[in-house]
Amino acid sequence: MAPPFRARVQLLLLRAVGFLIGLIGQAARAFGGPKFGSRTTGPVNEPLLLLSAIQLAKLIRQRKVKCIDVVQAYINRIKDVNPMINGIVKYRFEAAKKEAYAVDQRLSEKLEDESTLEKEWPFLGVPLTVKEAFQLQGGEGCTLAAACSVIGVGSDIGGSIRMPAFFNGIFGHKPSPGVVSNQGQFPMAGEAQEPFQCTGPMCRYAEDLIPMLRVMAGPGIKKLKLDAKVHLQHLKFYWMEHDGGSLLMSKVDQDLILAQRKVVAHLENILGASVQHVKLKEMKYSFQLWITMMSTKGHDGKEPLKFVDLLGDHGKPINPLWELIKWCLGLSVYTIPSIGLALFEEKFKYNQEKYKKFKAIEESLHKELVEMLGDDGVFLYPSHPTVAPKHHVPLTRPFNFAYTGVFNALGLPVTQCPLGLNAKGLPVGIQVVAGPFNDHLTLAVAQYLEKSFGGWVCPGKV
Repeated sequence: MAPPFRARVQLLLLRAVGFLIGLIGQAARAFGGPKFGSRTTGPVNEPLLLLSAIQLAKLIRQRKVKCIDVVQAYINRIKDVNPMINGIVKYRFEAAKKEAYAVDQRLSEKLEDESTLEKEWPFLGVPLTVKEAFQLQGGEGCTLAAACSVIGVGSDIGGSIRMPAFFNGIFGHKPSPGVVSNQGQFPMAGEAQEPFQCTGPMCRYAEDLIPMLRVMAGPGIKKLKLDAKVHLQHLKFYWMEHDGGSLLMSKVDQDLILAQRKVVAHLENILGASVQHVKLKEMKYSFQLWITMMSTKGHDGKEPLKFVDLLGDHGKPINPLWELIKWCLGLSVYTIPSIGLALFEEKFKYNQEKYKKFKAIEESLHKELVEMLGDDGVFLYPSHPTVAPKHHVPLTRPFNFAYTGVFNALGLPVTQCPLGLNAKGLPVGIQVVAGPFNDHLTLAVAQYLEKSFGGWVCPGKV
């Protein structure tokens, strides 16, 4: 355990550097630096880019649209937009076109009928992108939002599906733990942290979520009840505007509170559903719960895999504090987020007494939520305390991820749902949470909210 004084120095230094980076970023924007706010992606003029994945798949199966035309439309969009957003950093256009021609050739031979194709290959011919954690590179949130892709694969150990989905105004689902395999991720979570890490779908259209989850889950789909009919007006809805306030996190933006209240009013007045405001006092410990549970030892008593070891590539160990000092002088080869994570990891390393305290809180909160939700309830909660932040600002607010991370610690399924844009043109949204393996409830609510509030907003319409 690091000496208290050294731990305080590390945390204060990281906060100071983060604050300084934020000031530099603001100064750059004010004095002729990159005008991030003035750069917007162009409108979508190709109709194929405005169809959901299941709509595209159906047209391709029916031979009404050629796969090569769909792929070429997305290639054109990527070439037009990606230089601005840099969401895709590894192109494979020629390989994709060869695969598209192969799909069209297969369909031209008419060896399978439409129903067989739908059952066996539901997304045959549909382009997709994959998050960089699966040994590829990409920014799923902005790539999807900018219509450079229609469906994508993400991973979520503290909100890495839901936060970018929220910031970019798209849908993202963190499944119940153990439903979708995490195979292929790097780095892989340790034995005790495995349930925290979830692989799930990200998309622009809510109707793609369930078909994607069916494909991604494979045999794990048996754990869910996706075929169950959901009568939304009979669901019990619970909502909470914020975590009660914490010095570690930002206050929830008024825009997000107002958006949440509009959802509640709609559910009560239009849907006629039961909606109850709740106050879960233990939610204020969200960050501590996530950190404590992540520091859990495995069943063999071994410490979990450390990020700092990955930075050192299992060679000579690095000193995160020294790397932070070097970074301030422009001498470190590591990025500030990676150094910051290594520092936090050292500060919040496994502590038996702290673990017992927060494990008890986690168990109490889990019990309260699961009993409250049952098999017919969902919980509405902010996806993040703020709308999409400016560049560098997250470094000054490193604990805000707790609004999503708490549900990784609790092991509950969650869907981030877009709710349109605020007055400044930035996406607002909400998390829909259900009890264990009741993913079908959150996904049904996502489709309803899309119909009621518009869902993803096409670039160029603002």
